[in-house]
Amino acid sequence: MKQPDQRPDQRPDHAARAGGQRDQAPQGGTHVDERTARKVAEEARESEWRLPSFGKRLFLGDLRLDLIHPHPRPDAEARRKGDEFLARLREFCATQVDPAQIERQARIPDDVVKGLRELGALGMKIPERYGGLGLGQYHYGRALMVIGSCSPALGALVSAHQSIGVPQPVKLFGTAAQKAAWLPASARSVTAFLLTEPDVGSDPARLRSTAVPDGDAYVLNGVKLWTTNGVVADLVVVMARVPKSEGHRGGISAFVVDMRSPGITVEHRNAFMGLRGIENGVTRFHDVRVPAENLVGPEGAGLKVALTTLNTGRLSLPAMCAAAGKWATGIARAWTAERVQWGRPVGEHEAIAKKVAFIAATAYALEAMLDLSGQLADDERNDIRIEAALAKLWASEMACRIADELVQVRGGRGYETAESLAARGERGVPAEQVLRDLRINRIFEGSTEIMHLLIAREAVDAHLSVAGDIIDPDATAADKARAAARAGGFYARWLPTLVTGSGQRPGAYGQFGPLARHLRYVERASRKLARSTFYAAARWQGGLERRQGFLGRMVDIGAELYAMSAVCVRAHADAHPEGDPVGEGTEPGPSAIRLADVFCRQARVRVDGLFDGLWHNTDAEDGRLAREVLNGDFRWLEEGVLDPSLPGPWIAAADFGPTERDDVHRFIG
Repeated sequence: MKQPDQRPDQRPDHAARAGGQRDQAPQGGTHVDERTARKVAEEARESEWRLPSFGKRLFLGDLRLDLIHPHPRPDAEARRKGDEFLARLREFCATQVDPAQIERQARIPDDVVKGLRELGALGMKIPERYGGLGLGQYHYGRALMVIGSCSPALGALVSAHQSIGVPQPVKLFGTAAQKAAWLPASARSVTAFLLTEPDVGSDPARLRSTAVPDGDAYVLNGVKLWTTNGVVADLVVVMARVPKSEGHRGGISAFVVDMRSPGITVEHRNAFMGLRGIENGVTRFHDVRVPAENLVGPEGAGLKVALTTLNTGRLSLPAMCAAAGKWATGIARAWTAERVQWGRPVGEHEAIAKKVAFIAATAYALEAMLDLSGQLADDERNDIRIEAALAKLWASEMACRIADELVQVRGGRGYETAESLAARGERGVPAEQVLRDLRINRIFEGSTEIMHLLIAREAVDAHLSVAGDIIDPDATAADKARAAARAGGFYARWLPTLVTGSGQRPGAYGQFGPLARHLRYVERASRKLARSTFYAAARWQGGLERRQGFLGRMVDIGAELYAMSAVCVRAHADAHPEGDPVGEGTEPGPSAIRLADVFCRQARVRVDGLFDGLWHNTDAEDGRLAREVLNGDFRWLEEGVLDPSLPGPWIAAADFGPTERDDVHRFIG
């Protein structure tokens, strides 16, 4: 770890250390047409399904409950090892970490990181033979819940290092020599993953960083933005484009880079709305020599490395969200029972009671989805790419709603900072901080909008596979005819299975007792979702990929159905434990059924609304209005306030010169 006085934002010469190279990043190649961008993304996508997928079948109208029920559990040895570590971690976080200090100083103390290292928390998922703890995804998620409930910024440091940093891609794609070299080091130090660039976010086809072969090395040049942990990391994974040449297939590739290498400059430590202790910055690589043996996977496989790493890496965010849900439930319970209005605790008034019920029921669902997805990953008998993506998408959205409702429940005290509350003698509850800290999860590791598109691509894969040449503008008439024949055969076999199913039989899923009706609903809704997708594919054909409103609702329905399935299976396991209950602590018993029942009732209302929105919406009108706004047709709407191009309440005056600051009171119009 770099010492505090080495932090780039505190170095007086950190800008000078760029060596005047600010304009030497690779130029050109920034314009990529839509078709090329899609081709790059499609080639990186894992197209085969070698293992069954609950999520995949759900979108195809097939509720494969046998894939998740009985609820999978860690074996006895994994549970003993994991629970012992969790006990030590809870003790450390409760006694050795001051979350208020992290928030106040916007940095994580070095002794906290040192303590985590000594606990083994930096090597939780690294195999024991490489110096790690060898924990599975289930207990890793549980550990992130503990850390995240203490300090979300600390949780971000640990998860960015271990979920997507050096350990995970090296464990999945590294050679024996690479694992021996880097996994032990990663168990003792912080690492990072560097993909995003100033002009490249979710469109990797426009990646500008280059790694040019030069003898037994690659010469790396480029700039990386929002490098979580990059400010303090010892090792990083960097994505860069290798030019195609003789002996080199080229393409976007993954490299492990030692941050002590000459030519690396951390130019800025970024500050954010939340996660104020996060170590995130801008990193420049100028003629950095990277040994050829640091290439992870073959050339051109960088995006595949990244996407495969994210299949389980995305589950770190639901862990943070589940932690926030559990914490919010405790705060809401205590406050709404204590606070009295009009002669009754505010929690007994229906308007507040609905919020408390939503917080508690959703918190249980967040935990259920996290634990189920983590255990499916550990079992290695299922392809969880859809489940992990759904968990990330749904958890990040619902946790933000929980935090917002908690602020509302606490009223003015929810909006006031914990430090201010404590200063005037009240309990310093950081409700507003939780809202700020959680907000990034809807953007981290794939924004909600990008997740909608990624999941939708997998969900409609069956349709695209049989209709590829039908919707391909370059396909010949003969190819289209053959594709039409294949599609006809596929749909003739598949569509009849969507007409009726077990969800229409009153006694189906009877072993789930009062939750059986919710699983019957999931089964019926799954078939309805598949039919709706077929209707959309038939109606819009190749244009379906541009119907992002439809695709987003379709994915949201699937996410709610997955959450309902996870909750029902979890509640059944909690109420009928075989040995130990699924979670930690006291056995929930029948109260789990009660929570699950209320959650499913709430989710069904949301699903019904989403189904209605598939065909009754304002998508077309919204698109037309947005184009008119972009064209400047409504510039008059912006009049009457300060010009947004000038410094004002929401613009940093430091970004402007003296003359512009003199114009601060100028109004538009």
